[in-house]
Amino acid sequence: MKKSQRYETFHLIEDRFEPGSDGRVLRNLLHITRKRQMDVIEAELYTLVQPKLMEMFTKDHRFSAKDICAIHTAWLGEVYEWAGKYRQVNVSKGDFSFTMAMHVPRLMQELEEGPLHKYTPCRFKTDEEIIWALAVVHTELMLIHPFREGNGRVGRLLAVLMAFQAGLPGLDFAGIRGQKRKEYFAAVQSGLDRNYELMRKVFRSVLSRTRRTHAQR
Repeated sequence: MKKSQRYETFHLIEDRFEPGSDGRVLRNLLHITRKRQMDVIEAELYTLVQPKLMEMFTKDHRFSAKDICAIHTAWLGEVYEWAGKYRQVNVSKGDFSFTMAMHVPRLMQELEEGPLHKYTPCRFKTDEEIIWALAVVHTELMLIHPFREGNGRVGRLLAVLMAFQAGLPGLDFAGIRGQKRKEYFAAVQSGLDRNYELMRKVFRSVLSRTRRTHAQR
């Protein structure tokens, strides 16, 4: 069995991959075996789900762990049977291990009672207050990595919804690529020490890019 190109997994049984995919595509309801095709479908569904989520959650909504599961389901429910359910396997990227699966439910509850309760609804007035709220919530969610797949984009969807609550336009994450992507992952890792400065820098750049993009329309 080959390793997933997205994340290495421990104690992952073979039937979690779609037969015929050579270990490159997780078992799915559409029986897709080609990674490129799955990437396209996930990206298309990601674009389509954003307006639906805007209708699901108001500007006065305080997000919960259940809501994050609902966001994941709304996006990938047509693709994976386990969409919206906490992962049962441990995952890592390179030599960095995310939260062990057995701790995910407890930590998601702590996320709800802590950062989500404190920073949502995200109705802060200044850019720096909004950036801080986004940085803390996003970093903590990424460290938990609650789902088998799609954590980064669920985190971005939640950030978009929080920005919407603050009266901002849809966030533009397109600039996080290449070296910026490495900086982003370093920002996630720094959250282990409750250091959110690097992630604040990431969201400051995202907000700046967002405003430039909308100014050109």
